[in-house]
Amino acid sequence: MKFHEIKLPYPIIHCAIPAALLATCLLILAVVILPDHREPLLPPMATDDGHGGGNQSCNIFKGEWVPDPGTPRYTTETCPVIHGHYDCARYGRPDLGFVRWRWRPAGCELPRLDAARFLRAARGRSMAFVGDSLARNQMHSLVCLLARAERPSPWTNAARHAYRFGRHGFTVASFWSPFLVRAVEADPDGPTGSGAGLWRLHLDEPDAGWAARAGEFDYVVVSAGSWFFRPSVFHERGRLVGCNGCLAPNVADLTLRYPLRKAFRTALRAAAAAGAPGRRARTVVVRTLSPSHYENGAWNEDGDCARTRPLARGGWEMNAVEKEMYAIQAEEFAVAAGREGKGARMLLLDATEAMALRPDAHPSKYRLWQPDRFNVSHDCLHWCLPGAMDACNDMLIHMLLH
Repeated sequence: MKFHEIKLPYPIIHCAIPAALLATCLLILAVVILPDHREPLLPPMATDDGHGGGNQSCNIFKGEWVPDPGTPRYTTETCPVIHGHYDCARYGRPDLGFVRWRWRPAGCELPRLDAARFLRAARGRSMAFVGDSLARNQMHSLVCLLARAERPSPWTNAARHAYRFGRHGFTVASFWSPFLVRAVEADPDGPTGSGAGLWRLHLDEPDAGWAARAGEFDYVVVSAGSWFFRPSVFHERGRLVGCNGCLAPNVADLTLRYPLRKAFRTALRAAAAAGAPGRRARTVVVRTLSPSHYENGAWNEDGDCARTRPLARGGWEMNAVEKEMYAIQAEEFAVAAGREGKGARMLLLDATEAMALRPDAHPSKYRLWQPDRFNVSHDCLHWCLPGAMDACNDMLIHMLLH
């Protein structure tokens, strides 16, 4: 399986400074930058070179899943927010082997999130997940991991799910925005009457439901993908410019590639925009897609995900459309990093390869059944909790703190 690698230039500066002057500068920096004496957020990554030192050149996104026979990182009893869609153990999954694996990068070890230490270090900060139900899936995973140190308090409305870790002043929220841009359902039945809907997407307007609040958050994690398969028509500057599967005469079918690229470009520009005066510079993270794992049929037929262990590296081949979607996300991240990097810290959470190797970690039929809201007999898109999604958050927190 081939993946695009994003390489950004990092200039190396060489200079000579007298020792006395250097010592004075370091003392001043220590006072100015670390006024609250925060402890180090996480230990450096342990390498396999036998020296135990950090290896900052290690690519945490390339590796393999290895057995981890320990107890699950959390349960329904320790985490109050595991949604029924992801609570595979509660809904009867007979094997629990899917929780006993950890992601090991090639050449180093990825530290697991230390909830107590992270909450102390992140005091007074906030994080938003923006996107579809997979963004919410990741947010619930993070809340469950942090709940080991403090039980959070929920606050929810129609557009936002939020949890507050009161003792530490840390907030985690998710914003439902499956297209990232302003979207209006024009026809619930869709062009073929199948119930897929027909959506009107305004590709140059970020969804105000999250964009108007993004300035309140220190970290914004953006992810989306699966909803772009739905029939939709595209508007830019108030004009109809094309569609995807709309079956309308005299309207060019631009496929899902066009709106995906435009939506990510618009969303990343909005997420990186300057927030309220006096706030810390924002960090914007793009999480790349996690492929579905339907086998022996499509999602709306008899497809299922019945495997019981991860695959070896290269063991899953994404389809052509998923590969293009992945490439578009990586390319738009690179564009945003070059354009917005001076005003915001831009990070790429390239979890696609790791998640592609986990066809065993989906709910399938072992989940809350709500046919009026999610009429799919086997769910091979979302992720059981606890499980593989927890590794995405290990990656996320490591990136933020290193």
